[in-house]
Amino acid sequence: MDCGTVRAGSVPDKPDNLSGMATTRRTKAPAKGAWLLLIYKVPSDSSRARVAVWRELKRLGGFYVQQAVCVLPDRDELRTGMEKVREKVAELGGSSVFLTLTDVDDDAREQFVEGFRTQSAKEYAEIVEECDTKFVKEIEFERFRENYTFEEAEEIRQDLEKLRRWLAKVEGRDWMDAEGKDLARTKVADCERLLEEFEADVYDRTEGKV
Repeated sequence: MDCGTVRAGSVPDKPDNLSGMATTRRTKAPAKGAWLLLIYKVPSDSSRARVAVWRELKRLGGFYVQQAVCVLPDRDELRTGMEKVREKVAELGGSSVFLTLTDVDDDAREQFVEGFRTQSAKEYAEIVEECDTKFVKEIEFERFRENYTFEEAEEIRQDLEKLRRWLAKVEGRDWMDAEGKDLARTKVADCERLLEEFEADVYDRTEGKV
């Protein structure tokens, strides 16, 4: 079915799963704007199909209003992404309806905004946890066993690059200015500082002694 435009009063009823949704803060939603809504159906006997579509929509940063109903802000790149997801749904033997929601009421807009903020805040928190519980501990462990080698430093640097890419992706889909961004940035910067100190020690204990 072709993409349509839905105006005020056409937003789906509030789903039960949003009534108890945790939020990071309660602030007024941004100025009015359009939203992209995808409603899809894939073969019920194919968990692979369900997961494949879910994965693609989450990569875009989509917020699930309810099962198989996903919303995104109306942006050119996201509209293109939604169209690609529709192609995926069709390839998997499913069907979809793609709508543009305009002039949605304040209650629906607040649900969308807070849903996106909660989603992004959770991702920032996961980055912070990864820094504190894995990256920092890894360097501490290598220092404990005095494993000052270039190979180990290079491996840890690859982990840092993964953290940077992860943070960039989360920031790229944080359209509603969620809490946690500054802390995540600080933690990744701290990881870089710790790695630079470790690399300096590796140099002093190897090449620096030549």
